[in-house]
Amino acid sequence: MKQEIADIQSASDSWSAQRTLHWSFQTFGNAVAISSAFGAEGMVLIDMASRVRKDFRLFTIDTEFLFPETYNLMDRIEEKYGIEIEKVYSALSPEVQESTHGAALWTGNPDRCCNLRKVEPLRRKLSELGAWITSIRRDQTSSRSSARRVEWDAKFGLVKVNPIVDWTSKEVWSYIHDHDVPYNELHDQSYPSIGCTHCTRAVRPGEDPRAGRWAGFAKTECGLHIIEPAHGSLASDTAKAAKVGN
Repeated sequence: MKQEIADIQSASDSWSAQRTLHWSFQTFGNAVAISSAFGAEGMVLIDMASRVRKDFRLFTIDTEFLFPETYNLMDRIEEKYGIEIEKVYSALSPEVQESTHGAALWTGNPDRCCNLRKVEPLRRKLSELGAWITSIRRDQTSSRSSARRVEWDAKFGLVKVNPIVDWTSKEVWSYIHDHDVPYNELHDQSYPSIGCTHCTRAVRPGEDPRAGRWAGFAKTECGLHIIEPAHGSLASDTAKAAKVGN
């Protein structure tokens, strides 16, 4: 089985994003869902998925600190694609977080804030699934540079599928314009990467596209896509996940 998983990974390197989505839906059925924060890449996947399967599952981690433009885009997505976004929240309301961890936790300990409002909610959601689909690309950050199109996610214990992992930003935007895909209005205001209001600013000319995230901190990831060493058998774990969709 371990060799079989290796074969899937090798074969998937040559798959198109559409074929990868088809494989994911066919393999895992209703036990796979797209995770999105509705950036440009995420919008590409949502549009592609709508052309492969009409009743695909889509969820987002709503930190309750998102931009109004992001919430507006969610409404547009539900209307255009006829789906309901599954919204996942932190176990702590913003008020309880402040009373427990202090005001504006993101200014002093953004890692803890991300863990409370993003990582742990995602962990709960993924425990319901056999696989999740993301819109990460290898050239976004160093921690994503080794991502495979199909891989085992040791951090959360399920299969992770990255259909556009080898795409460039230019390819993403070409797809958006060619297919008239809706996108966050903040992208037109120098926000190439959009997260929470407290930790996202516009990018200045010449800066890295992710320079607007957690400005002032040596932080480029919220923690959702940081790869951790696998524990146990990759093959048996992946086999278990695949059975969920059958």
